[in-house]
Amino acid sequence: MKSINKILALLTVMLSIAMSSCIAQIKNVKNETVKVYGNCETCKKKIENASNTKHISKAVWNMENKTAMLTFDSTKTTADAILKNIAYAGYDNQNYSAPDAAYNGLDMCCQYERKMQKEEIKSIDKANISIQTDTVKNKTASQPEIISPLAAVYSAYFGLKDALTKDDGTSAASKAKELYKSIDVVQMEKLTNAQHVVWMKYQKELSYHAEHMKGTTDLEHQREHFISLSKNMYEVMKVIKNNVTVYYDFCPMANSGKGANWLSLQQPISNPYMGKSMATCGKVEDTIK
Repeated sequence: MKSINKILALLTVMLSIAMSSCIAQIKNVKNETVKVYGNCETCKKKIENASNTKHISKAVWNMENKTAMLTFDSTKTTADAILKNIAYAGYDNQNYSAPDAAYNGLDMCCQYERKMQKEEIKSIDKANISIQTDTVKNKTASQPEIISPLAAVYSAYFGLKDALTKDDGTSAASKAKELYKSIDVVQMEKLTNAQHVVWMKYQKELSYHAEHMKGTTDLEHQREHFISLSKNMYEVMKVIKNNVTVYYDFCPMANSGKGANWLSLQQPISNPYMGKSMATCGKVEDTIK
């Protein structure tokens, strides 16, 4: 019995140390306890996963009292933004009702009894539509173009593509670092409901590949991650438009003859996988206007 108690005590200490380490990575720490509805351990995993952004935010959900302890960098996000992410994952909370599609997509064991009015997110969508409509009506030739909430992300991506085209692994690593940082600070409150769903689906994958590319100057390794990075970026850009025409290109010789895609601001082919050796290899597969 004493041995079991010692083991439990040791596990508790180890868990405490691990939690402290995770929180220590988050700067400008702010903690808030919020109401989040759910049922089970699967819910706990999904709620905490929806709240977790590396070095920016995390959550610990309590199944008994239906509350989550949020820990976040107050200079980079807010409790409200985290609660919005939780809602899009399917979980009603003190600020937002989950979209019906997200709730209905939960496992049966996770479909908790809904106790909230389902109007909050719908009202946000209506507000976004209203703002966009007014902008179109009032726009004049002297007014600037509407800047995409992902403008910095897209700019860093195209800079990364250009570096790979020039066979410049050092510059590619620098641009990947810029991309990684810009992904972390996207102002998600500026996204519409549909845009937010897409961004949350691909954000972590984009961050994962950018992180790998910024940590090396090896062109082969960078290009390997650029394949998946570009596929995910294409899915994002189709929904969260850039303010210019973008070309989705394809090279049949890249990826060991399996082929690979990338995005470009120029219609003439400039191949990031073949570099200077075969810079014009490829064709335009799609155009995003």
